[in-house]
Amino acid sequence: MDSDGCSLTCSATVEWLNAQGSVLRKVTHRTATLRLTRDSKRDIFIDVCAERANTRTRLSLRGVSVFNKFMTEGKASIKFREQENCTLFLSNAPSSQLISFLKTIFVKLTGQDTLKKPLKEKLLNVQPGNATSDISPATSTEVNKAREKALLASRETATTPSPGSVKKRKHCNGDTAKVPAAKRLYENPTMGDLNEEQNAILNAVLNGRNVFFTGSAGTGKSYLLRKIISALPPDVTTATASTGVAACHIGGITLHQFAGIGLGTGTMERCLQLASRPASTAVWRKTKHLVIDEVSMVDGDFFDKIEAIARHVRRTERPFGGIQLILCGDFFQLPPVSKSTEAGGAKFCFQSEAWQKCVHFNYELRRVHRQKDEAFVKILNSIRIGRVTDEIVGTLKGTAKQRIEGNGVLATRLCSHVREADEINEFQLGELKGEARVYTALDSDDSMTKVLDQQLGIPGKLVLKVGAQVMLLRNINITSGLVNGARGVVVDFRNDVPIVQLRSGTRYEAKMEKWSLRSGSGVLVHRKQVPLKLAWAFSIHKSQGLTLDCVEMCLSRVFDAGQSYVALSRAQSLQSLRILDFDSQQVWANTAVLEFYKKFRRNLQETEVIPLGKRIKSEK
Repeated sequence: MDSDGCSLTCSATVEWLNAQGSVLRKVTHRTATLRLTRDSKRDIFIDVCAERANTRTRLSLRGVSVFNKFMTEGKASIKFREQENCTLFLSNAPSSQLISFLKTIFVKLTGQDTLKKPLKEKLLNVQPGNATSDISPATSTEVNKAREKALLASRETATTPSPGSVKKRKHCNGDTAKVPAAKRLYENPTMGDLNEEQNAILNAVLNGRNVFFTGSAGTGKSYLLRKIISALPPDVTTATASTGVAACHIGGITLHQFAGIGLGTGTMERCLQLASRPASTAVWRKTKHLVIDEVSMVDGDFFDKIEAIARHVRRTERPFGGIQLILCGDFFQLPPVSKSTEAGGAKFCFQSEAWQKCVHFNYELRRVHRQKDEAFVKILNSIRIGRVTDEIVGTLKGTAKQRIEGNGVLATRLCSHVREADEINEFQLGELKGEARVYTALDSDDSMTKVLDQQLGIPGKLVLKVGAQVMLLRNINITSGLVNGARGVVVDFRNDVPIVQLRSGTRYEAKMEKWSLRSGSGVLVHRKQVPLKLAWAFSIHKSQGLTLDCVEMCLSRVFDAGQSYVALSRAQSLQSLRILDFDSQQVWANTAVLEFYKKFRRNLQETEVIPLGKRIKSEK
């Protein structure tokens, strides 16, 4: 699939209206390829070619309005004002490709000066016949020129309505900008470069492979997963995770929601009955690509059950019903919650029968992005596999006397139990003098409030006072240090808006932000809330995925393999970490996980070596 921004494959509808807004003609393609082309006069067109029909619709990119409010959901529309009131509606587009396509249109139109050229100069460029050629990818000069224009843009366009409603269609006849809401094209989270190892995984996914990729904490697993999701058609891709917080990070739902079988503790027959309900069946059958983040926390028996359900509901005996699997996780981190009292505890996903049938391509990310200190990275890699040397013990014990507080920000205490963290936060808030301010979340669907509380990690009710230790729950401005996990203290309230002093020294007005969550039925639910959470203490479990810049921990009460590693790997650096009473007995790795990774890495080496050996043999 092209990634140069000059082509796009998606669903497309072309609609022509008369002056009264009635549909004169409408052409719909379930799958179409769009290409940007240029004719001999240097005018730019979009060619819409149907996948199964030998038809082509050519639309001139002159006097167009681009509506891109929903481009991250794979939807956009382009209104062609000079072509019989024509509109092109795009849907089910991989969002990263759609954004790249719209960005190329903006870049090319920004630099287009054919209308200013004298007629003589245009005629000199005319070639015999009606020849056209593909647009070349945007150059760095063109991109920089367009970026400057985007930064000057101060308003965004409205959305173009879907092809269905005549009542909504009237809105698109009003005045709108003649260029896209371009700032969004440059600030979008789906943009950004991948390194070589990340690109190899993305290419394997785009080639239809069932993949599992792993890596230590901070290697960018969730970042890569979001890039993968943005490269797949959204209508047939379901993003899930084992926990609600992890699902929120990738804009998905929990695996249990998707499966439609509750906790999956019932018999196989009962689970098949639940999954055969119309709503669940519809989701199972439309899904072609299933993403599961934090697969390390998925119980092996549950994984076997949903694999059998996939075959049953989709009426095929192909592994996992023919659905492409994209699995991500680190089995050295928190294990599945064990429901078994038998020796051995939890059953990991890789111990299931379904894993052996379905997962054929394995990858490991090795480059750590969270921590920049090589010495700290080496310590974390050793602790990950349960290896603690005297040198590591000495280094970590040495952090006990470190002063890591600054600008009134106290260290967040990481606790092994959720209840302990909640009790510390409630007690410390109660100790503060002054008026308490209550911030209640605004939910788009009140019936989903409980689900939003569980899965977003964004408090439905937030109580603050001056002096409250808080944590930022969203990336607001990365260059200014306003990132998810940044620590601060409430220093004032201005017009009921909390003013937060961050550890970095930056002051931040914590205004309402919006989070979205997709329900099991595919409906998007929203929550608006101040993006803060009390942060005197946090549980290790709920800290997964966070980078903390001021953290303290006592690991004497850890009860699971990998728990100490997860806690330690949240720290940004050794200088931002304080460990009380460190003991090497607090660190261990699960023996089954160690054996899995031993085989896993041996297979990776064989995969890399075998093709070279075959080539040498054939040359002889």
